[in-house]
Amino acid sequence: MVELMLIIRVVIAMLLGCVLGWQRQQRGKWAGLRTYALVGGGSALFTVVSLSAIGGDPARVASNIVTGIGFLGAGTILHKADRVEGLTTAAGLWMVAAVGMTVALELYILAAAVSLLSLAVFSINGRKIGLRMNNGKSEDD
Repeated sequence: MVELMLIIRVVIAMLLGCVLGWQRQQRGKWAGLRTYALVGGGSALFTVVSLSAIGGDPARVASNIVTGIGFLGAGTILHKADRVEGLTTAAGLWMVAAVGMTVALELYILAAAVSLLSLAVFSINGRKIGLRMNNGKSEDD
């Protein structure tokens, strides 16, 4: 029964990741539904295994997940001649990892609220509201 509850936490984290990843996929971004689901689920799994089976320190688990996601996010950032791409994707992966950890800690309302807020941020089109960088490009270009 205990393992079933742990599985449910990982599934919830993956579903929240799917929601955020679906939005990114609809926008034609490189990291989409599967990537976001796996990052959210993986973060939840590392957290529940560390806390349940090993009895680990939540702060230590979180810091190691953040470090690992930092490397994954860095791989999504590309520097082109006149601009940098992938910052929003990297930040989104970082956020979905945090959502996964939050679900693993059974903070379901917080995880859902942050997922909705993240979805709202992803939905902002900087070009339509006039957000511009120095070279005239918006953040999501």
